[in-house]
Amino acid sequence: MAAIPAPKLQSIPHWVACAGDYEPLARERLSDAAWAYLAGGAADELTLQDNVAAFQRLRLRSRVLEDMNGGDTRLTLFGQSFESPIFLGPVAHQRLFDPDGERATVLAAGATGLACVISTQSSLPLEEIAAHAAAPLWFQLYIQPDRGFTRELVRRAERSGYAAIVVTVDAPVSGPRNREQRAGSALPSGLQPPNLQGMRPFDGGTEDGRLLGSPLMAAAPTWRDIAELRAQTKLPILLKGIMTPEDADRALAEGIDGLVVSNHGGRTLDGLPASIDALPTIAAAVDRRVPLLLDSGIRRGSDVLKALALGARAVLVGRPYIHGLAAAGPLGVAHVARILRAELEIAMALTGCRDLASIRPSQPVSRK
Repeated sequence: MAAIPAPKLQSIPHWVACAGDYEPLARERLSDAAWAYLAGGAADELTLQDNVAAFQRLRLRSRVLEDMNGGDTRLTLFGQSFESPIFLGPVAHQRLFDPDGERATVLAAGATGLACVISTQSSLPLEEIAAHAAAPLWFQLYIQPDRGFTRELVRRAERSGYAAIVVTVDAPVSGPRNREQRAGSALPSGLQPPNLQGMRPFDGGTEDGRLLGSPLMAAAPTWRDIAELRAQTKLPILLKGIMTPEDADRALAEGIDGLVVSNHGGRTLDGLPASIDALPTIAAAVDRRVPLLLDSGIRRGSDVLKALALGARAVLVGRPYIHGLAAAGPLGVAHVARILRAELEIAMALTGCRDLASIRPSQPVSRK
């Protein structure tokens, strides 16, 4: 994937009014291959499209004359205080979109008071990112075939001050990303993930090309790995990629501290329901025993309100802030973050929700 061909915006055009306005600006500055990696999903991209459409099917219910005195968007999770329920989610290889990569993202997160989740496949070492961060950081973990190396990744995150481990569990293999295949997407030399340097080489292939029965699947994470991870760290552990009540129940039985309802942004298994459509049944099964977060499809602050009303405590945003990063670096990320938070506050004010505790399913949301 080629480097960014167009210069970054030095100021924000007056017509950039919502997060979506950054998408065409990002497209102008990315190669076809890099854009396919960012914008694409698995197979026919049905789940990718439905993640956004599902939010549009939900309607808000206005409430008037409510007492809004003393309102705010603050929340507490795992003993940590956050200014907003909007987190910047884990996105790999961010130097594809800005020369400073995750350093630019955490700079913007610090300026806007948003928490940030850093990918195992970040384009800068997790220690370097933490050294530049002023906002709370969580670490997103892919369990590697080399389990000893995985344990060291967790220890590195602990030493660097990351406050939670978010384990992605829905991608033991990559989905068939046909858009990327057609565009010839591949990481440029020099952008291999530094956090994985030094890991013992692993050959997951087979002579006949079959996946099932291959060494890759034999090395894929299982619930045993989650139990071992639980025993290895005192940090809160969240599982990212939960889409069914059954998996939610199993996670709680394993002592997991939180769940992220996610279909990986439509990038793994095409045909899954939208994350927001999966949320209510999982919320009912969990019954507030642990916090639920949600990603996939958030494009507006009103989407955040809808997710909170249906059972999430916070949301992870992905593509929208990367569009801002590609268009205008940390300035673009910060602007996207401020837009989403402002839209959330407007939606809360107009639905009579003074604070996050006021948001309940029967109050702000109904089905179309």
